Amino acid sequence: MRVKIYQINSDRDSNRVRLFGYDSLQKFQGSSDVDSSIYDEVFNAEIENSLPEDVFIKFNTEMHPLFRGHSLSVSDVVVTPQGAFFCDNFGFKKIDFDESKTQKPDNLMRVVYVEPNRPAYETEIRTSLEALQKAVGGYIEVVYNDDDTIIICNEEGKLQGLPGNRHLDNGTSIIAGSFFIIGDDGEEFRSLTDEETEKYVNKYSQPEEISDEEVQGDMGCTFITM
Repeated sequence: MRVKIYQINSDRDSNRVRLFGYDSLQKFQGSSDVDSSIYDEVFNAEIENSLPEDVFIKFNTEMHPLFRGHSLSVSDVVVTPQGAFFCDNFGFKKIDFDESKTQKPDNLMRVVYVEPNRPAYETEIRTSLEALQKAVGGYIEVVYNDDDTIIICNEEGKLQGLPGNRHLDNGTSIIAGSFFIIGDDGEEFRSLTDEETEKYVNKYSQPEEISDEEVQGDMGCTFITM
């Protein structure tokens, strides 16, 4: 299910409500309404469980490779298919929240993200090397497609014992661990177009069952002697 997480940007928090509970909003800003305009989007992806309480636990223990924020805390907002929920001192409170007033970084690019045993989905990733590596869980490897798009995966995914994810088009090579598809303009990465996004969401919509034995069998090296 699609889940979004929003956290207050301190630079826009003129009333200093960050990390305070819902009951404190009236005191600090003269209104109990949550001000969407002081929030930044720090997560927008598909996860298995969308209950706010479960999201809170996950993002304070496991985190997620696409997460751009700090550990979930009081005043954060979690948006699920069931609505928007304010993280209070105790539990979550359902609120009205205008996502159109929130902000997010400028250096985000649209990609299709593919996780093992899950359908592919559209999301956004920062283009810094650190963010790219975090998204795949290690050093990045680039695999060129034939349509000006690129697969970025974990260069050492098989060595790290990551689960098999998808076969490449030739049907013999396996990608282990999460990967994503991004656009290629010849010199730099770019966001996927609408057509490219639809193409790869559909292409990787069905998870593949790949055993650990298959992944291990796809590992190998060539020795060249002089």
